[in-house]
Amino acid sequence: MTREDPRAWIGRCEEVADRIEPGPIARLFALLDKPRDVRLGDLVPPGGHWLYFLPLAPQADLAEDGHPRRGGFLPPVDLPRRMWAGGRLAFHEPLRIGDALVRISTIKDVTLKEGRSGRLCFVTVEHAIAGPRGVSIVEAHDIVYREAPRPGVPASVPKPAPQGDWRRQITPTAVLLFRYSALTFNGHRIHYDRSYVTEVEGYPGLVVHGPLQATLLLDLIGEQAGAPLKSFSFRALHPVFDLMPFAIHGRNNGGSAALWVADHQGALCMEAEASW
Repeated sequence: MTREDPRAWIGRCEEVADRIEPGPIARLFALLDKPRDVRLGDLVPPGGHWLYFLPLAPQADLAEDGHPRRGGFLPPVDLPRRMWAGGRLAFHEPLRIGDALVRISTIKDVTLKEGRSGRLCFVTVEHAIAGPRGVSIVEAHDIVYREAPRPGVPASVPKPAPQGDWRRQITPTAVLLFRYSALTFNGHRIHYDRSYVTEVEGYPGLVVHGPLQATLLLDLIGEQAGAPLKSFSFRALHPVFDLMPFAIHGRNNGGSAALWVADHQGALCMEAEASW
């Protein structure tokens, strides 16, 4: 195993600190078309922690795709496409506006695979977020790295989504995607640079962020659960593009819920589970 083998990064840790300032949460509510005053002591909605501990790479350290160059905390994977594949979150203590937080991140696993579309590398990072009342969130964050698309390899066909108890339609405008990228300081060009995403990465349109889809699902279940969430997991199955509206769905299973995202053709693009 050489130094550049990404599996050598397993076990690496990083500790960073941040404070839950009200501005990002107020901007998230505006993004969700639910503007409201945000004050010290207010509860942070589930998924709001994704607006903090943001990467602060200088411009000179960004790669062509807008991400920081490989080989810092994350392993130096030599594959061009990077996507947020999913995650599993356990909620222990609520976060509140004004809390001072520490996040300890650990690379738990690096798995190399060969798929129908070429080489893949899956990286799992565990984030433990602690505040003044102890550990608040433990999250396993899954990242997938892929090869560039191969000519002549057909795209995978997603399976049809089921029908649920709840449904909300989302119109993914370029402005919505840009605002979420700005809110999370995410420079990945697939979310706002149409010429790059179509001509370089070969997608038909701008890609809707995985965590934005997950945030919309969390907002949906927050309206329905009536109790604080204990857990939430999600897995991206197929990209969602800004070309047509998509829908978020849910089904109440009594103390838990199945959630999913379906594109305009009814194809299943993300699936999730929540418990409370």
